[in-house]
Amino acid sequence: MITGLHAIVYASEADAVRAFFRDVLGWPHVDSGGGWLIFKSPPAEVAAHPAPPGQHHELFLMCDDLEATMAELERKGVRFTTPATDEGWGLLVYLELPGAGSLGLYQPKHPTATDLAPGS
Repeated sequence: MITGLHAIVYASEADAVRAFFRDVLGWPHVDSGGGWLIFKSPPAEVAAHPAPPGQHHELFLMCDDLEATMAELERKGVRFTTPATDEGWGLLVYLELPGAGSLGLYQPKHPTATDLAPGS
């Protein structure tokens, strides 16, 4: 039935975002033609939250150790737009994504669906 999830990040500097995913995060990719890169992301999970009318969808990166991940990303030139905060459900920070605003990065404190075995 469903074989995957395709997420799109819209950016005024799409090439810079592609370079970020490729060079900073090191995500494997395919070139679908003309330099149009499509990336293999880490395992994903999807949640549904209640929201007021007009709410938008969000994309967050997840990590096991926020402090260590931030340090590694900073060494690669990533700029964080907020300090890390403890939200109860996880530790959260936002980083600057070139031409695409901020991108959330968090260390969950809750069980994650990415830990489930296939077919669970």
